Amino acid sequence: MRRLGISIYPQHSTLEEMQIYIQYAHDSGFSRIFTCLMSMKNDEERAKLQQINQFAQQLGFDISADIAPQVFEDLGLTYRDIAFFKEHYHIAALRLDMGFSGQEEAFMSLDASNLKVELNISNGTKYVENILSYEPNRENIIGCHNFYPRKYTGLSREHFIKSSKLFKDNHIRTAAMISSNNATFGPWEETPYGLPTLEEHRGLPITVQAKDLWHTGLIDDLIIGNMYASKEELQELGKLNRHKLELAVTPSVENAEVENKIIFEEPHFNRGDVSEYVIRSTQPRVKYKAEHFPSHDIKDIQVGDITIDNNGDKRYKGELQVALRNMPNSGSTNIVAKVVPEEIYLLERIRPWESFGFSKLEKEG
Repeated sequence: MRRLGISIYPQHSTLEEMQIYIQYAHDSGFSRIFTCLMSMKNDEERAKLQQINQFAQQLGFDISADIAPQVFEDLGLTYRDIAFFKEHYHIAALRLDMGFSGQEEAFMSLDASNLKVELNISNGTKYVENILSYEPNRENIIGCHNFYPRKYTGLSREHFIKSSKLFKDNHIRTAAMISSNNATFGPWEETPYGLPTLEEHRGLPITVQAKDLWHTGLIDDLIIGNMYASKEELQELGKLNRHKLELAVTPSVENAEVENKIIFEEPHFNRGDVSEYVIRSTQPRVKYKAEHFPSHDIKDIQVGDITIDNNGDKRYKGELQVALRNMPNSGSTNIVAKVVPEEIYLLERIRPWESFGFSKLEKEG
């Protein structure tokens, strides 16, 4: 099951504000929380973290806390004492922003507390394979990418894919960070440029970030790195299809009933013999070959247009396509919907034979 998460930084908020946020996230289908022990400056902040974590745990959230060897030292603990964090902070996983040598992580995974040991995926080294060589409890080894508050420091897609594959190839559960465009705080300070994992996601709508990461097939869980995301963002994320890419589109008001049925009710997949110009969903033309498709919206075709061929082309009548390039229209193709501009970014990621779908975004005005 792919999961959604939020982040909580008690030093920047009140208990009441965090409880309201956590409750709303829970009601929107979220079940993970990320927090940061490294940024706790005093006992008062740590006590607040204990309280809010207990509240979240009672709602069924799994809580992961960022930690480094220095935190162990500051608390007079060693890697053998991880049960302390479960007992005092109600957490399900310790995320090692900076790890140990490999043997320690393996030892921690075998602890009777059954805490998960969450590794930093973003480093892209053989670190995870080193840990696995020490025969850990693999069920207690998971991974999560970093987030990046400064512009232009987030991961490149190439490095993200490479480092994520190191974990997925070893059947380790993965997570990555998406970023609210309404949130203010990170673990250390205000974060005006967000907290994404991928640099190219900075400033994109949060649902586009989520669709993109899940679509890679390399990420199980998505966590909003900054606090507080808006209610609308939480709601929209909670409604996403977590296993199939669904593009948000605005349909034409001129569509025949059968065209809307094809767009929103029929299953679609990209043909294996792919074109540079269009994504082709050909089954509707077979199922609806006897239907009437009157001509409308026959302007030249633009990238992101959803089209269905009309009565002017007897062979292809009823076929749905998604335009990847600008093209002239001979008049036999109806433009039945448009992918919203911010999601055109996702089109060329649709692979041969991949299933996909559409969600309706009503036109404004």
